Amino acid sequence: MNTYNDIYLSARKRLRAAGIAAHDLEARLIVSYASGKTREELLSLSRFFVTDRDVIRAVDQMIERRLGGEPVAYIVGEWEFFGIPIIVSDAVLIPRIDTELLAEVAIGLMKRRTDRTRLLDLCAGSGCVGIAVAMNVPDCRVVLADNSTPALAVCRANMLRTRTTRSVTAIEADALEIPPALLGTFDAIVCNPPYIPSGDIESLDPSVRNYEPIGALDGGADGLEFFRHIAANWQTMIKQGGCLAVECGAGQSGDVREIMQDCGLRGVNTHIDTLGVERVIVGTVK
Repeated sequence: MNTYNDIYLSARKRLRAAGIAAHDLEARLIVSYASGKTREELLSLSRFFVTDRDVIRAVDQMIERRLGGEPVAYIVGEWEFFGIPIIVSDAVLIPRIDTELLAEVAIGLMKRRTDRTRLLDLCAGSGCVGIAVAMNVPDCRVVLADNSTPALAVCRANMLRTRTTRSVTAIEADALEIPPALLGTFDAIVCNPPYIPSGDIESLDPSVRNYEPIGALDGGADGLEFFRHIAANWQTMIKQGGCLAVECGAGQSGDVREIMQDCGLRGVNTHIDTLGVERVIVGTVK
């Protein structure tokens, strides 16, 4: 009979042998999910025997899925973002640490405004950015917008999980179309749009290319299609003095700054992520 620690060590060994860099973390996540225990509970129960054979079978099945290339976030159905456990499915991108900078910038923008604020999270995906803002700026009202019905279902599940339904709503809207006037105006719009050039999709890591939604990755021929539409059309939804903040890919910041300036945004500035990449661009509506 195996202990919880035996199961974890076996899972870690298999993941490590397959060359998975985060084998330790992923093994803990898988055993935690399969057993219905928190990671803290697993530590306290590490020497206890596992009497439920279903737990062992579930761990084996999940390890096989991971070895087949499926991201662990989809296997366990959640991923942490800005300290918040976020529900994910293959309808949405897995939240990245890169995008935490966009949330941090958005929180700063909203906290600087004294009145009750409204923020739009466009191309919201799982809703992680907008929900992080709502949880850190209590007076802010957040709208999550996406053109994918399955993604909006994930948004609403995360609103329920984080108990933000009083301050957050989710609606269907396409960033490549003219924004609906009924949305009203916002103090800021934040967006992590698709920005991978179409020709680069095939060269992405298989765990991304084969599992994450291509519609949330493909930014058109040069990767800049969404930035052009959003800067030109969606800034009309921003109050004077309000801001548009977007995440971009490595090497795109110069083009994105130029697009925003050409569309009349002022004071365009860049925020650099922990890897030194110019990751978030912010412009002000004057």
